[in-house]
Amino acid sequence: MGSIVDELEGLLASGQVEVSEAALRRYAVDQAPIIDFQLPLAVVFPQSVADVQAVVRACADSGVAVVPRGAGTGVSGGAHATSNCIILSLERMDRILALSPDDETAVVEPGVVNAVLNEAAAGHGLMYAPDPASFRSSTIGGNVATNAGGLRCAKYGVTRDSVLALDVVLADGSLLHTGHQTFKGVAGYDLTGLFVGSEGTLGVVVGVTVRLKYLPREVHTVAAFYQDFRMAAAGVLAVGRARVQPAIMELLDGGTLAQLDGIHGSDLTSRGGSLLLVQTDGFGAAAEADVVRKVLRAGGAAVTTEASAEAERLVELRRHSRGTEVDDEYRVGEDVAVPRSRLVDYVAALENMAVSHNVNLKVVAHAGDGNLHPTFWIERRGNAVDPAAMGWLQRALDESIKAALEMGGTITGEHGVGQYKLRWLGQEQPEPLRELQRRIKDLFDPAGILNPGKAI
Repeated sequence: MGSIVDELEGLLASGQVEVSEAALRRYAVDQAPIIDFQLPLAVVFPQSVADVQAVVRACADSGVAVVPRGAGTGVSGGAHATSNCIILSLERMDRILALSPDDETAVVEPGVVNAVLNEAAAGHGLMYAPDPASFRSSTIGGNVATNAGGLRCAKYGVTRDSVLALDVVLADGSLLHTGHQTFKGVAGYDLTGLFVGSEGTLGVVVGVTVRLKYLPREVHTVAAFYQDFRMAAAGVLAVGRARVQPAIMELLDGGTLAQLDGIHGSDLTSRGGSLLLVQTDGFGAAAEADVVRKVLRAGGAAVTTEASAEAERLVELRRHSRGTEVDDEYRVGEDVAVPRSRLVDYVAALENMAVSHNVNLKVVAHAGDGNLHPTFWIERRGNAVDPAAMGWLQRALDESIKAALEMGGTITGEHGVGQYKLRWLGQEQPEPLRELQRRIKDLFDPAGILNPGKAI
């Protein structure tokens, strides 16, 4: 397959095609567990829409798969290399093309980092609302690919809610523009919404028009420490019944607090067995925070009024609550969501699973929208792992998915199906629905070259 590499090197400038083993290995995976490790034929770094079109056309002509990639922060294997593929890294397409304070919109290339867009918007009193925990490194293109969420989802929604229009290179190399510059627009089918969350299987996103929100002038953070995680989950429902809409509602269990203390030298575990972190924003932030404090105290929480520095520290600790480990076959972080009314039930079920299957568990959650990130893992002694323990881990994972679905939930709230969660997709989506999705895939990508083996 050297011919496709030679062709790409002829189409692009020097330094845009990388074939060193170090680069191939680095770009072959994202942060998900690896099911079938494959090295790509090359890593390609387009710098323009024309570059992307040229690469896709060349790969289509040669029958070579194209795996789009942002910053590689995904945790479902959506950017894992597959057999006979090139990795299309969009990280160098990182320009903010336009930012209109009056229209409250921005047009960006896919490689723009979430935090960079927010920094640019902040100068105009605006913000890009979706804020995954990886916002300092994840790209807007990657956020679009997985319909990423984040801490502010409860109030501001997920990526799809902030995307107005897209520029997409299709499987034949043609360029398609979808959507509109206005906040409203219902002409025709919502192809923009279809591409958001499609994980690069329908086209390569090369431009994104996003809606910006007002940057809150006031933010109040409430930290509520509980004896256990189930009590904290009940506190989430209590806030909802008070009809307060926080911007952030995050749950951290005792295992997560202990890990954060070990990494950062904090003293969270001395203050409780679980933490509910609630942040209100806007002109009514103080009044809403007062209501939250009263409600949570009534539910048995030790509630603190945090100073600004402490509030920021708690939010930052939550963003890093996955710890320093990267998921692998021995440690798997999940991404289920359940109706908020079932949070307490699901947390109880997870804790029982960990005990019955003899595996370790820690849980963080975007509690405002019922999206939980339980992490199951087994201990290793050097490179040796008890084969029986691997079986325990897989059974716990399978049972956690089954329980979420039985409670009306989903196998993925914001990370995407990718490669890793395909084994559970059939439990959530019946065959007629999956067949319709395959037909949509065939319409957009008849040769099956765009990120094959992912998402559907």
